[in-house]
Amino acid sequence: MSGLHRHRVRIMVIATLFILSACESTYYDAMEKVGIHKREILIDRIEAAQESQETGQQQFENALQQFRYVVNFDGGELETLYNKLNDEYEASINATETIHDRIDSVESVAEALFDEWTTELTLYTNANQRRDSARQLANTKRRYERLMAAMRRTEKTIEPVLASLQDNVLYLKHNLNSRAIASLKGELATVDADVGELINAMQNAIDESRAFLKDLRGNDA
Repeated sequence: MSGLHRHRVRIMVIATLFILSACESTYYDAMEKVGIHKREILIDRIEAAQESQETGQQQFENALQQFRYVVNFDGGELETLYNKLNDEYEASINATETIHDRIDSVESVAEALFDEWTTELTLYTNANQRRDSARQLANTKRRYERLMAAMRRTEKTIEPVLASLQDNVLYLKHNLNSRAIASLKGELATVDADVGELINAMQNAIDESRAFLKDLRGNDA
């Protein structure tokens, strides 16, 4: 890729990000005009991200179960078994994309909320209230960063699981015979361990989501 082409690509990426950011900003402004503030949007999006990870847990469990069916194959139509495993793999990709999109949406509104909060600290005339609000902002940011770290760990943990599922689906597709099944049996322990680690990572993110939401809503009390 030439230097000029790289420069053009960089400009396009920056322009796209700018447009998306402007769209998000317009959306937040419109929602605020009807009484729905960024904090409420953040709560809704965290709940949606949590739901997507709960769905993801079940989906990857389903994929693992289907893989077990494959390695325990004992007669029948191998192509049907392959199609079912491929369906679970495709469903796992869709679940992953939903999780990624919802985590990004949480990050987007959280950053907008924290920027707004920081700016509004300068508007206080009461020093005690400003200090108290700044302390709340720092605490909320710290809890949020813990939540986001857990969510991003989930994304990283998904990668090897999808890669392993893809490899095994392709191998079965190209070798619809008993020898392929015997070979896949050696992969079961790895897939099982990877899925188990992923489900635990998702559960940790779900638990962090619940804790963060509890704290955030506690400020209403």
